[in-house]
Order: sequence, then C-alpha cells, then structure tokens
Amino acid sequence: MPLTDDHAPGRLAQLDWPALAPLSPLLAALPEAARLRTRRVEIPRHGHVFRRGDRPRAMFFVLSGEVRLLRRSRGGDDVVLQRARQGFLAEASLDQAAYHCDAVAAQDSVLLAIDSQAFAEALRRPEIRERWSDHLARELRKVRAQAERLSLKTARERIVHFLETEGEGGTIELDRSKKDWAAELGLTHEALYRALARMQQSGTLIVRGSRLRLR
Repeated sequence: MPLTDDHAPGRLAQLDWPALAPLSPLLAALPEAARLRTRRVEIPRHGHVFRRGDRPRAMFFVLSGEVRLLRRSRGGDDVVLQRARQGFLAEASLDQAAYHCDAVAAQDSVLLAIDSQAFAEALRRPEIRERWSDHLARELRKVRAQAERLSLKTARERIVHFLETEGEGGTIELDRSKKDWAAELGLTHEALYRALARMQQSGTLIVRGSRLRLR
C-alpha cells in the first residue's frame, strides 16, 4: 500500500534533528511544528513510495538508498524523471491534487515524510521560503538538462550530453548499473550497449570499469 494512504506505515519518532540538519539547509531550518509532524519510513527495494494518481500527503526526503520517479514511455520502458539520493523527492507535487508518476525504491531506502500541510505552513516563513526557492532553482537546472537530453534523437548524443553536463571535463564515475543508466537516458539497455560499443571502437569514449571519459 502506498505511503500516501491514511493507514501508511511509518511512525512519529524521536528523530535526531541535529544529525539530520547537515543533510539539507531546509531540514536544518525546519520549524518545530513541522518536525513534530514528520515520520520516518522504510521502503524495500522495488517498493512504492507512491503511485500515479495518489493524493500527495507528505513531502519526502530520502535519507538513505535511492528512490526514482518513473513514467512509462510509449514503447513500454521506464523513463527516470528523478533520482533522489539524500535529497527531496517530487518537489513539484506539493500543491498538486495527484501525483503524475510513480515513486519506486531502487534499493532499500529510508525516508522522512513531512506532513504536506505542516511543510506548506513552514514555507510561509521568509527564511524557509528563501531556502526552498534556492533548492528549487537548483532542481530546475537539473530538470532542464534532463529534458534537453531526452529531446536528443540518438543514443550517442544523449550519452555525450550526460557526460558533459553531469561529469567533470567529460569524465564521470558511473554510480549505477548500465541498465539503470539506460532508463535515465530514455533508452533501452540494448541501445545503450550498442552506442557505447561504437563510441569505444571509434575512439571517442574510454571506459575503465565504472569510469567513462570522452576523448
């Protein structure tokens, strides 16, 4: 059962807020009223945090593990809209009537679920609103890069775009499986493998284990 249900698992616990504060400026500034309405939830691998069509009742922050926002493509493949690791999840859902995608744990994950009404009330404070605006601006840049990448026609173009925007000097340590990376790029894993092989054969890409570098 999704966590957005009234009977969702989780508990209002004595959370260690001093330990949580370094994870996010927003968590550090969260007022007591919102902290009292925050629960810790555990999601097993492949478990749903919420499903498309569910009503948002919490703002989620991933403490450990990884949660992905997924949407099914016309071809039947999963397209990754967001990968949340030690960060907020589905920020745009705060004022929406329903979720427009699924949130699925890619591995065993632990999250904070901040009551949405309490979170909205916290945003009325200027210092919280400013920090939230800064966070959303950073996320918007990521989303724009993702949208630009998905608009590219070939697998090679998407790979190059990813390495140039997400890496340093065209180099990146891939912290996910090739299959997961393919989903994030909006490709089948077969298309990704073929493109990587062609790029290595042509000398435009060097692969050393999980390290990829454009030449």
